[in-house]
Amino acid sequence: MNDSLLLTTLLFFPLIGGLLLIPFLGRPVLARQIALAVGTVELLLASFCWLSATAPPPAGAPAGFFLFSSRDWIPDFGVRLILGMDGISLLLVILTALVTLVAMLVSWRSITKRVALHYLLLLVMETGIIGVFLSLDLFLFYLFWEVMLIPMFFLIGIWGHGRNIYSAVKFFLFTLAGSLLMLLAIIGIYLLHGDQTGCYSFALNELVKTTLPYSTSLWLYSAFLLAFAVKFPLLPLHTWLPDAHTDAPTAGSVILAGLLLKTGAYGLIRFGYPLFPEAARACGPLLMTLAVVGILYASWVAYAQTDMKRLIAYSSIAHMGFVALGIAVWRPVALSGALLQMVNHGLTTTALFALVGMLDERAHSREIAVFGGLWGKIPRFSFFLLFFAMASAGMPGLNNFVGEFLILAGSFRITPLSACLAFLGIILPLVYTVRFLQEVLFQTERQPLLLADINWREGGFLGLLALADIYLGLHPEPLLAMVRLPVALLIGVVP
Repeated sequence: MNDSLLLTTLLFFPLIGGLLLIPFLGRPVLARQIALAVGTVELLLASFCWLSATAPPPAGAPAGFFLFSSRDWIPDFGVRLILGMDGISLLLVILTALVTLVAMLVSWRSITKRVALHYLLLLVMETGIIGVFLSLDLFLFYLFWEVMLIPMFFLIGIWGHGRNIYSAVKFFLFTLAGSLLMLLAIIGIYLLHGDQTGCYSFALNELVKTTLPYSTSLWLYSAFLLAFAVKFPLLPLHTWLPDAHTDAPTAGSVILAGLLLKTGAYGLIRFGYPLFPEAARACGPLLMTLAVVGILYASWVAYAQTDMKRLIAYSSIAHMGFVALGIAVWRPVALSGALLQMVNHGLTTTALFALVGMLDERAHSREIAVFGGLWGKIPRFSFFLLFFAMASAGMPGLNNFVGEFLILAGSFRITPLSACLAFLGIILPLVYTVRFLQEVLFQTERQPLLLADINWREGGFLGLLALADIYLGLHPEPLLAMVRLPVALLIGVVP
């Protein structure tokens, strides 16, 4: 399979699979089965791309990319279908396929209305997210950036609960405001590049050659940074996230935490720093400050939460603060740690939201005060909750520890104060995690609840995520090796 066919198939197969569900809108069982088959094939396709990582780069590919495809789309405006995969995008594409498959499985029994539409939206969103990770043309990137927002809006609005319409609109307005500013910046650099060279193009490898006055670069970078900061989310642009998680269905929370937050970090790494290096360096201290404050603030607020989903939502803000710190330092060790932490957080938080969704499905409550003594009642569920909570808290030997350690080690040489303050963001999660586990698993039962333990379907994907957490905690080198060359090229330490 040539590069163009492989990348195109990888990108559009979920969309085609979603469209195949339209004739089965009234047949939920068949719709689930088709969606699961499409998600499984997509994961296999994404994993197959790993075999291409050692192949010689194709002709015309940017340095570091082992899969590359470029063809005309709207030539009059310099828009091309440019897709590429390096080690960074490979890891995130595999993560996307895996997390989407988990979202399908966790919805197997909890979604009972408009089932085919639910799975169709999941598959459309998968295409949008993969498009973000593969696009090397800014017009194409922005198109997929917007595409992935629409399904999430409907997932929260239709299958959510509580103030689901409010949360869906808030999510949409926050992300749309940042996206429109980024669109203006994309148009701006497109026009400036055309004026300088006479060639109007949205291609990333062309736009990085644009010479920009410092003030102009700063304004354009600020627009990109704001759009990506909303998606991280960074303080004070984080307020949409806890509401969206609280009112979203379990699959929505899984996709939101496991994938959508990563698109902001990826956009900053792939586009923000390469297009505006001087402005990015100048704004580095600001990004470090927001990251550290976000880590401490979100960890403190997480301790006060009584709803399990909101607790995990605020912990996600803190964990993504570590990713922001690693990016802001922009050094090989810290940036490699940030990329590894993006994958680690995606795996661990996906499992935690899935577990809370299972508990909500059985007990119709997410309040910590409702539960107690689960270790003796549903031991398999309790084991997985304990395992993934410890992984999220940074237990040595599990995956999150490695990413956070690399970020702190890489940051300490550049900004010791930020690294020391961020270290508190490792201690605070231990406090609220131990409190949470004590009350839910080991505290005396507060009220009699008839709860079923996890079944084979739930145990299957939780076991797979647990094995991935252990493997990355003990042997992260394959992932670090995969991003080593792209990171070096981004930072500019490779001749």
